[in-house]
Amino acid sequence: MTPAPTFQPELLAWYQAVAAALPWRANRDPYRVWLAEMMLQQTQVATVIPYYERFLAAFPTVEALAAAPRDQVLKLWEGLGYYSRARHLHAAAQTLVAQHGGQFPQTPQALMALPGIGRYTAGAIASIAFDQRAPVLDGNVVRVFARLFDLEQDVTQAATQQALWAMAEHLVPQHDPGAYNQALMELGRTICKPRNPRCADCPIAAHCLARARGTQAQRPVKARKAPTPHYDVTAGLVRDGTGRLLIARRPEEKLLGGLWEFPGGKQEAGESLEACLARELAEELAIQVAVGPLFIRVKHAYTHFKITLHVFECRYLPEGGLPECLACTEWRWVTEHELEAFAFSAADRQVIAELRARPHKLL
Repeated sequence: MTPAPTFQPELLAWYQAVAAALPWRANRDPYRVWLAEMMLQQTQVATVIPYYERFLAAFPTVEALAAAPRDQVLKLWEGLGYYSRARHLHAAAQTLVAQHGGQFPQTPQALMALPGIGRYTAGAIASIAFDQRAPVLDGNVVRVFARLFDLEQDVTQAATQQALWAMAEHLVPQHDPGAYNQALMELGRTICKPRNPRCADCPIAAHCLARARGTQAQRPVKARKAPTPHYDVTAGLVRDGTGRLLIARRPEEKLLGGLWEFPGGKQEAGESLEACLARELAEELAIQVAVGPLFIRVKHAYTHFKITLHVFECRYLPEGGLPECLACTEWRWVTEHELEAFAFSAADRQVIAELRARPHKLL
């Protein structure tokens, strides 16, 4: 799988003519490139733009990001998902300031030593910001290569991934590698789409083996995904005698690490939702509650599973003891108004929206 590099001039000419005027393309500042590439992972451009602009306004430099409280970083990221990206950004900024004087390393190898920067992100920063001849390989580029060279191999397999990286490295031109890498990604995003690719508008269609053979719809080849599992999860709107709510911060190493939540957890086989919630609150915060009526059900999909979140009104029973973090990192009693100051997941934000819509009566 080592094709001759012949399509780059047409691709670059097309990109220079049609490249979208995106805010992170205003200059080649490595901080802006890094921030954009982290936000764009698994996230659409239209979704990223307002987050990017707000984030950059709050933290215009890597030094500003490094000095910011983690909670402020997570709050600005709230709703963008994949929150490990925000934690990695914050940690990497602190590393850059402490160990590199706020300056970005220029090689992919050195960039990959920073928290949260893998091979793709390192290649993007090195090529776009520093004009290094470094490859990128994301889902868009994989799809372009799979069709361009009509690859019959499963692109999710390790051996194929290794071959694709070798191909990507071989094809990066000496001149303007950053523009070339962005052109590949733009082509996959706007023309070589997963379904119904716009082959008639493709600037390198003359080089595409899949188009010549009529196999565009069969490329890239991927193993069929297993059915997405579903879990029933409970959460408690645990109130004290004054109506304040109990919230807890999730452990850093867990899914949604560092975010706040209405405490609860996953239902076990043969367990009622109410029993599940009482058990989870005891295991997470060492408290006893009187589980009241169902408040709301929220359906939410993550990358590899789906949940139905069953949220119950609960009354805290002080005779059971004060809260303590057995499976969280912090807890607080807060008013409904104060919830806005904390970073919550998308599912919990739906709960908060419903809280605002309903007047509360003490149980």
